[in-house]
Amino acid sequence: MFAAVAINAKMAYLIASVVEANILRIRRGYTILGNIIRSNPPLTQALGLIKLMRPKQWVKNGFVLAPLVFSGKFLLSATVAHSLLAVLLFCVASSATYVMNDMHDVERDRQHPRKSKTRPLAAGVVSMAAAVVLLAILYSILVWGWFAAPKVMMIISGYMLLNLAYTFVLKHQPVVDIFTIAIGFVLRVYAGAVALDVPLSTWMAITTLCLALYLAAIKRRQELSQSGKEGRKVLEKYSVSLVDRYAEMSATGALLFYSMFVMSARPELVITIPLVLFGLFRYWFVVEALDGGESPTDALYNDWQLLLTVVLWVAACGWALWPAQG
Repeated sequence: MFAAVAINAKMAYLIASVVEANILRIRRGYTILGNIIRSNPPLTQALGLIKLMRPKQWVKNGFVLAPLVFSGKFLLSATVAHSLLAVLLFCVASSATYVMNDMHDVERDRQHPRKSKTRPLAAGVVSMAAAVVLLAILYSILVWGWFAAPKVMMIISGYMLLNLAYTFVLKHQPVVDIFTIAIGFVLRVYAGAVALDVPLSTWMAITTLCLALYLAAIKRRQELSQSGKEGRKVLEKYSVSLVDRYAEMSATGALLFYSMFVMSARPELVITIPLVLFGLFRYWFVVEALDGGESPTDALYNDWQLLLTVVLWVAACGWALWPAQG
């Protein structure tokens, strides 16, 4: 009898110990969860998810609209709708690419003096689980895109595969990394042409390639000068003088091929050549004198002369290509 009582008392003690331990774990879990919520309130997390998609970079998808402008079909509601849909799908695809890239580079970004504060995942503003959910939502939108614009989605799929290769392999390969970035811009222009069912001008394709190579080379140059060779693994293979030569060749090619395209296919756009020339000069000034250019979009947003040049170029193209009445 006494033995049974002793066993029951021992069992009761063990059960009480387990219950107490679980209560402590639950309290500890609520404390940690409370700290996370207090440090990252819902609004902060929502803003972090938006920042993770990098909406500032969506301006790059304006290249999708180039065929709409140069084809002179920008007054037709159907063609405008097709082009805007292509832009929207490219915005979703590019955001998905940025999310995947940040998920892959999160540990490296945490060691970076700037990215550890500006990248939501590296800064701890957004959890990895939330990033996965966001990525799934973006991919689901792209699945819908296959039904809305299948031909455009074929190009976007190529763009995403190229960027996956860039994230895991190609960004570590010198020269290949710059060309991979540039090809992404060419694919944007090609998608814009496919959306309108018009042929892509070879002049436009090579001009876009040269311009994108120029921007990519400048980006690498500024990463080298501002962060040193520790910023990216591939920067160990570059020097400032080398990427300067890349940028100079690319800028010269962009101006030359754009001028040849204008004079051979769209002579009415000759008034835009000085604007392109000024834009190249001004961008180089922003890089050299104002120490910008690591992010082409930031350079565009932060320099009013550069932004005004783009606006004037668009306006000049619209004026020159405006369909004649009567």
